[in-house]
Amino acid sequence: MSFDSAELMTVVAARQLQNDQSVLVGVGRPSHAAILAKRTHAPDLVLIYESGTIDADPDSIPLSIGDPELAATSTSVVSLPDIFNYWLQPGRIDVGFLGAAQIDRHGNLNTTVIGEYDHPRVRLPGAGGAPEIARSCQEIVVTLPHSARTFVPELDFTTSLCRSDGEGSMVVVTDLGVLETSDQHDELELTATFPGIGVGEVQDQTGWELKVAGDVAEVAPPTAEELEVLRSLGSKPKAVR
Repeated sequence: MSFDSAELMTVVAARQLQNDQSVLVGVGRPSHAAILAKRTHAPDLVLIYESGTIDADPDSIPLSIGDPELAATSTSVVSLPDIFNYWLQPGRIDVGFLGAAQIDRHGNLNTTVIGEYDHPRVRLPGAGGAPEIARSCQEIVVTLPHSARTFVPELDFTTSLCRSDGEGSMVVVTDLGVLETSDQHDELELTATFPGIGVGEVQDQTGWELKVAGDVAEVAPPTAEELEVLRSLGSKPKAVR
């Protein structure tokens, strides 16, 4: 069964989520991945959206975090302050899903500007809840395309600091492979590549000397079930390039 890089990236991101976890979900690829996980290997995954919906179970991809279907299919709706003050900041949410325009070797993220802050080449959406998500969840999953423009030695602006206290971890899923930090090291390490992608190709698209695991695995392609469920959700995840 054929698939494209966007579908593989979404499937691999979904595989990072486990049953009985709670995950703070954003729109776009995070929603695709989280709903896919709930429909396949993690039926008891609790989807939480920043708008205040707890344990949402949408039939299709929500258009935004304020999509009425999220409230209609959730077991509880709370206020935005409750999401941050009660659920997120005390560490009651296991996994946070984030995207970024730039990432550095330690997993710090830029979603603010490209170029100088006062005179940027590109003004990005900004922080939103990302800084608190990055510091409060036990695990962070980041999805973004892999290029030297994205994987940079120094961020143009540091929006979100990754956890460096040894108590959290990060998984970064790109269109080339998977990189991870752990409680043993806070530097992104290449642990798996996509089919047909070599370690050298990943290094060429990384702006620093990449840390590489001793045994780099090859990501398994999507199963027929994963593709069928993903495509049934409606709007297709955007191409990564």
